Amino acid sequence: MATLNDTEPTNDSCVLNENFKYILLPVSYSLVFLFGLVLNIIAMYFIIFQTKHWKPSTIYMINLNICDTLYILTLPFLIYYYADENDWPFSEPMCKLIRFLFYTNLYGSILFLSCISLHRFLGICHPVRSLNWMDACGARLISVGIWVIVLFFQAPILYFSRTKNNRDIQVCHDTTIPELYSYYFIYSLVVMFLLFVLPFGVVLVCSVLMVQKLRELSVVGSSMSKRSKQKSVKMIIIVLMAFMICFLPFHLNRSIFYVFRFLDMQNCLIQYSNVAYNLTRPLASFNSCIDPVLYFMVGQSFRSRRSSNQAKSVSTTVGCANGLDAQCSSVD
Repeated sequence: MATLNDTEPTNDSCVLNENFKYILLPVSYSLVFLFGLVLNIIAMYFIIFQTKHWKPSTIYMINLNICDTLYILTLPFLIYYYADENDWPFSEPMCKLIRFLFYTNLYGSILFLSCISLHRFLGICHPVRSLNWMDACGARLISVGIWVIVLFFQAPILYFSRTKNNRDIQVCHDTTIPELYSYYFIYSLVVMFLLFVLPFGVVLVCSVLMVQKLRELSVVGSSMSKRSKQKSVKMIIIVLMAFMICFLPFHLNRSIFYVFRFLDMQNCLIQYSNVAYNLTRPLASFNSCIDPVLYFMVGQSFRSRRSSNQAKSVSTTVGCANGLDAQCSSVD
């Protein structure tokens, strides 16, 4: 990723040792690869082979699972690269492909997490009105739209990512070569705003409104089950954790570092910002281990509830008509 190794040293009087990243990144990426791959394969198995009736939330979940799995599969290349101290042994097209897949699936995960949060928000806060919006067909169309958006906005990575010989090693630029950095900087700001800031804002608003609605339902004694309320709270907590712990520190520190590079600051601030950025980079990867937990904790309990759901279909319909039963809008 973008480090000072991609540019010339800034100030000999303030040079911080970056060698820690050659241990931190390979170790953290290796752990994410091992645990994340196992968790996502298990989640994928249950979603594909154990779910007979796919709800909208299931469709978003399998797309999230695909994003995380593809993201994890790029990590072995980066593990080797950083363990070899930024010496890329593969071709430039491979450098472009790995960077492209890395960010495509990272932002795909962010958008599908946002869809899951928005979907449950509609089911809780607008259970009747959302019945016509939240069907499986609509979820498939939204998922296709998300993939198109992410691929479109990440396509420039295939142009910006380059390899360059630097002191007897071949660097695979996470940003781009110095000559194109000003253009990359503008591009990265646009992508961050559209694919992180806006989705994060949606998640925050949905979470606050869901908490308020759940408190109201508890006071008035609605027919929404205690189990559904607990699942909704768990979903809110897990999604907020993913954004607050994994994505926010990463994007915040990366943006600060990118701004300092763009301003060509020749002081200690850019060094410190680079260290902070390197320290938060593993956090974004840990999200791939958190997402499967979202499925196992708040995914639909299809195995135990399939028969009971059929028996309760009439009463659920009545609850929907009264706007009281959040489960009627497929919040599971």
